[in-house]
Amino acid sequence: MKSTTRSLRALKGVRPIVCLTAYDAVTARIAAEGGADLLLVGDSVGNTVLGMPDTVGVTMDMMIHHTAAVARTKPEALIVGDLPFALAHDNFSKLLGYGRRFLQDGGAQAVKIEGGATLAPAIAKLVDAGIPVMGHIGLLPQRVHSTGYRRRGLTPEDQIRLLADAVAVAEAGAFALVVECVDEAFMPAITAAVGIPTIGIGSGKGCDGQILVLHDLLGLTPTPPPFVRPEANLHRDAVAAVRRWARKVRARKSR
Repeated sequence: MKSTTRSLRALKGVRPIVCLTAYDAVTARIAAEGGADLLLVGDSVGNTVLGMPDTVGVTMDMMIHHTAAVARTKPEALIVGDLPFALAHDNFSKLLGYGRRFLQDGGAQAVKIEGGATLAPAIAKLVDAGIPVMGHIGLLPQRVHSTGYRRRGLTPEDQIRLLADAVAVAEAGAFALVVECVDEAFMPAITAAVGIPTIGIGSGKGCDGQILVLHDLLGLTPTPPPFVRPEANLHRDAVAAVRRWARKVRARKSR
């Protein structure tokens, strides 16, 4: 059965939600057939697939290209497109256009937006226009040049800000909330404060679900984040396979 924003929201308190990134038809099939409830076409495609140092250089055209590739596989999982760097702060007419592109041209069923309380009014207007939104608070990779990569929720002041962000995004109508690299001891407080599922990445077990970059999970990333425990080592296995074939070619044993 096809996952929807409503069916995923209804899983809060019922069972954990399984989420993975996908950037093309190959990764979409692997993640969906493996049991993912949600496929995020993340702007992490920049550093994971396209060789960029971070996500800042990812454009809207790139995101539509990769989202459409995922959508063509027609997975049962919900497809969410990641709004690229800084576009959430454009005027609402432009923001609405980006949301339309994800749904109409990319084939996504929802859009993910990085940011907290300051973006709540825009999120509410998108939801009112019929564009489902997945929020994203905590560590925000798109702000790497202003904030760097740092764990959140380690001080009372930051915990207050995170709770305010979570509640504002939820009240604006988001159907779920990614919470990245928040202190594990504080994470349950965020989950309890909102009526929508919290999807953790590097935030411990106190979430309603988990999301990982598929390449990290499969061992395709040379240096995955410290919170990732790969379930395979496909980079090693793929290199070994190529080396075996190369030896056969050089020995004239392969056509």
